[in-house]
Amino acid sequence: MKEEEIRPKAIFDEYLRLAQVDTKSYFGDVEREDGLCPACATKGDFSFSKFDFDYETCGRCHTLFVNPRPVASAFSKYYTESSSSEYWASTFYKETAEARREKLWKPKAKAIQDILNRYAAPLSWPQVIDIGGGYGLFAQELHALCGQPPVVIEPGPRLATVCRENDLQVIEKFLEDVKVSDLPVGPKAFVSFELFEHLHDPAHFLRCLSGLMNSGDLFIFTTLSGTGVDIQALWQDSKSVTPPHHLNFLNPQAVKILLERTGLEALEVTTPGKLDIDILVNSQSDIKDRFWRTFVATATELEKQQWQALISASGWSSHMMIVCGKP
Repeated sequence: MKEEEIRPKAIFDEYLRLAQVDTKSYFGDVEREDGLCPACATKGDFSFSKFDFDYETCGRCHTLFVNPRPVASAFSKYYTESSSSEYWASTFYKETAEARREKLWKPKAKAIQDILNRYAAPLSWPQVIDIGGGYGLFAQELHALCGQPPVVIEPGPRLATVCRENDLQVIEKFLEDVKVSDLPVGPKAFVSFELFEHLHDPAHFLRCLSGLMNSGDLFIFTTLSGTGVDIQALWQDSKSVTPPHHLNFLNPQAVKILLERTGLEALEVTTPGKLDIDILVNSQSDIKDRFWRTFVATATELEKQQWQALISASGWSSHMMIVCGKP
């Protein structure tokens, strides 16, 4: 997989430009609250500023996070009204939908099917609940594999409409507003992809989710790891580190701490990323570290593939997948 296939540079750069403009409109004069590390609740140390957002790093668990951060209501308004959110939901998704289906969602659906086969009780396949289901591509692919359509939780009006047009059951709410009565009865497996880094309060999100879960239910999610190779090498110049979208960059150790704090049990924490080296290749001018600058300029394709495999297998990719459950 190549970054350009799922994030075409011209489209992605336009999205980031619109987001930077929206940052001033939606967050410029908004009250900001000082907080602690979202993973371990330790005070962080200032690392850098980007687009008028300050990022700190936790000295205990190495989480990178925005602090202080605007109040939650500002983010709700941003995600439902802003030009960049509209662009993401329309142009970006439309232009990349089929490439992402083939490169991301079909493999993701197979991975989730495999996880459910490992953890689901015999003869009791859980109802999958897709939190932040977007265009519903994952839901469609998992339906095709397993024969049972997931329920989609999607607060964005445009995306929720697209999901309904594709015959998916939609709960048009933020997860924090969902009630037990909104959900089907029986065993459940909640899934969430590339959402966790956006959350205003990850601990609150997990506690709300835990309140919707029964003992034995699963939560499977992916998010960005701040100790991943490309983020560490690019740091404030990383396109992944872009407010107001990405507020929390946990890592394999930090996420285990957070899950324990919120009453969930970590079952698997892996970093199955495929793009770290390719992202560095595409961002050579922003690399300050001499080793990585030399490596991406001179390594053969085989060497790059070998390093990517090592990075993923050893826990140092910036793409992280977590399987957890409610005891």
